[in-house]
Amino acid sequence: MGAAMRRIHVGNALSAFGLGFTVPYLYVYVAQVRGLGAMTAGTVLAVFAVAALIVLPFAGRAIVRRGPLPVLLAALVTAAVGALSLGLAGSAAAVLASAALLGAGQAVMQPALATMIVDCSTADTRSRAFAMQFFLQNLGLGVGGLIGGHLVDTTRVSSFTLLFAIEAAMFLLLVVVMTTVRMPHSPRMEAAPGSSAKGSWKQLLGNRAMVQLCVLGFVLFFACYGQFESGLSAYGVEAAGISTSALGSALAANTGMIVVAQFVVLRFVERRRRTRVIAAVGLIWAVAWLAAGYAGLGHGSREMATAAFVSTYALFGLGEAMLSPTVAPLVADLAPEGMAGQYNSAFALVKQLALAVGPAVGGPMGASLHAPYVVTFLLFSLGISVLAVRLGRGLTVAQDQPWAARSRVVTRGGTAVDPIPAEAA
Repeated sequence: MGAAMRRIHVGNALSAFGLGFTVPYLYVYVAQVRGLGAMTAGTVLAVFAVAALIVLPFAGRAIVRRGPLPVLLAALVTAAVGALSLGLAGSAAAVLASAALLGAGQAVMQPALATMIVDCSTADTRSRAFAMQFFLQNLGLGVGGLIGGHLVDTTRVSSFTLLFAIEAAMFLLLVVVMTTVRMPHSPRMEAAPGSSAKGSWKQLLGNRAMVQLCVLGFVLFFACYGQFESGLSAYGVEAAGISTSALGSALAANTGMIVVAQFVVLRFVERRRRTRVIAAVGLIWAVAWLAAGYAGLGHGSREMATAAFVSTYALFGLGEAMLSPTVAPLVADLAPEGMAGQYNSAFALVKQLALAVGPAVGGPMGASLHAPYVVTFLLFSLGISVLAVRLGRGLTVAQDQPWAARSRVVTRGGTAVDPIPAEAA
C-alpha cells in the first residue's frame, strides 16, 4: 500500500473505533439515562436514517465536483459536532438535532472514504483494499464497543458524555490524519457538458447494470444487515428463547468470523466471477436462515437452539467477508471516469433505504410471525442468487472477471479490446 492508502485505512479504523463507543448504547442513553423514553429513543434511530437519506443524494455530486477529501473533512467535523452535542443534550429537541448532525456526517463518510480508496487503488489492488477496509471497520467497532462497555454506567450521565466526547475526538483526530493525505489526480466534472445534478442522476439511472446492482444491493442489506439488531434478534428471543448473553455471543461470532475469515476468503474470491461470488453468498445466507428456523421452530434442546442461532450469525459473517472485496469494487468499475463518487453515494443511499425498511418489516415479523419470518427471508436470500446471476449476464469481462480481462491484455500483448460479455467468457 502507498502512504495515502495507509492513512485512509487508519481513518477507517479510527471512525469505526469511535462509532463502536456509542452505537450499542445509544438507545439506553436516550431512553433511560436521559429519561426521554422509548418513543424518543426510537425517533433518534429513525433520524439517523432520515438524515442519511437527505444528504446522500447531494454528497455524491459534491464528491464528483470537489473531490472526496474536502467532502470527508466536512463530514467529519459535522459528525464530531453532532457527537459532542449529543453527549451534552438534555432535552428531546437537542437530542434529535444532534442525532441529525451525527447521522448526516456518518452517512457522507462512507462514500467519501470509498471514493478515496478507488482513487488510490488500481484494478489489481482494489479488492484487497476494500477487504482491508471492511476488516478494520469490524475490528474497530468491536474494540470500541468492548472498551465502551467497560466505561458506561447507566447511573451516571457523565460516563455517557465521556463516550460521546471520545467519539468526537476520534473524528477530529481523523481530520488531522486525512489532511496529510496526498490524493492522486482524478477527473473532476465541473466543465463536463450536461453535468447538472439532474443530468448525472439521469446518466446513472441509464446504466442498466448499475440499476440492477442497486436492486441487488437493496435485497442484500434488507435480508441481512437490516435484520441483525431488529427482526433476527427479536426472533431469537421470542421464538428460540435465546438469552441476552447468547445473543451477545451470536454478534461476537459474526464479528469473529469476519476478522478470522476475511483474508482467507479473499484468496478464494479474487479469481472468481464477482456475480457468482454474490450468488454463493445468497446460498450461504439461505443455509443461515435454515439454521435460524431450526433454532426457533425445531423443538430441540436449549443448547442446540443456541448453537444453531450462533451459527446463523457466523454464516452471515462468512457471507459478509465474501461481499466486501466484491460489491464495492464492482460499483467502482461500473462508474464512468470521474463519477465514482456519484455511484458510491447512490449505492450508499440504497444501503440506507434497506437499513431503514429492514427493521420496520423484520422487527414485527420476527417477534410474532416466526415461521413466515424465516420463510420470507429464506426466499430473499435465494433471490440474491437469482439477481446476481442475472446481473452477471450484462457485465463485461473487465467488470465481472477483472483478473481474466488483465490476462487477455497480457496475452494479446497490447491494449484491451472491446468489452466482451461475461457470459461469453
